[in-house]
Amino acid sequence: MLRRQFIAGMAAFAASAAPTSSRAEEARVIKLGYILASHSQLGAGADVFAAEVEKRTQGRYRIDRYPDAALGGEVEMMKAVQLGTVDMAFITGAPMPNFVPEIGVFGIPFLIRDAQHAYSVLDGAFGQQLLKQFDAQGIIALAWGENGMRHITNSKHPIETPEDLRGLKLRVPQSDVMVQGFDALGADAHPLAFPEVYGALQTGRFDAQENPIATIVASKFYQVQKYLTLSGHIYDPAAFLMSKDLNDDLSPADRQAFAEAARLGGLASRKFAAEAEANSVAMLQSEGMQIVSSIDKTKFADAMASVMPTFEKKFGRDVIDAVRNAKVASN
Repeated sequence: MLRRQFIAGMAAFAASAAPTSSRAEEARVIKLGYILASHSQLGAGADVFAAEVEKRTQGRYRIDRYPDAALGGEVEMMKAVQLGTVDMAFITGAPMPNFVPEIGVFGIPFLIRDAQHAYSVLDGAFGQQLLKQFDAQGIIALAWGENGMRHITNSKHPIETPEDLRGLKLRVPQSDVMVQGFDALGADAHPLAFPEVYGALQTGRFDAQENPIATIVASKFYQVQKYLTLSGHIYDPAAFLMSKDLNDDLSPADRQAFAEAARLGGLASRKFAAEAEANSVAMLQSEGMQIVSSIDKTKFADAMASVMPTFEKKFGRDVIDAVRNAKVASN
């Protein structure tokens, strides 16, 4: 009797210890950070990316998302990706020139006309070359996504002409190009990390900020800003960035899966941003914002004449002209 019980117990132990085909392989968890709320253009892209990675790797990888700057501000996250202490980040365009200076050309106000113009640049040879330049910084850039066309909000008065910007305390991202551009327009522009922006507007440290419509809604800036000008002065891209350590761990097939998932996530962020542009201005108006729906962009561009030689020296006049004159693909 005891012998039969011993044999049965050992058989049960062996069965529990042995791997079985029914037991799912434990997924490797990848941390992906971004600065906006989960219901945002970055959140939409991150969600699609996560779902596609899980599907394309048969569940061997799981993407845990960390919105609302839970892994730090964007410059901090990019440095962490570079060091390998953060696996991935979905980063907007403003801090990217700290690592790939040429991307700073997108920070020149009134250079990009609209999102379709931006897509023709980013999805073409120039944009793809920019992604490859991250390699030299120990970062793998998988695909472009979107933050969106940036617009100006403020708490003082409607902005309709360049003169309306004079003396306005304007928060901009950590981008020297954007600071120089808005200084040339007469604003008192200073950089500030995104997680601090709402509080800085609420306390009056800054009068104004500029961001895509989707960000203005997701971050509830309408609670501390009275006026919105649909200036569309800058197109802000975003990109899925991966640490080199993670990339080196992936098989060639999994690298392709991550790249394709990032491409689809990028398209999802573009779609979300476009829908916000089309549908959310009315919501902001219902929340009490006063809307300046159109401006004479030529006047604003002309007002920047003093700083354009600086930008031409920095990026090359040929590069600026190539971006400005990029042909939009017909559908």
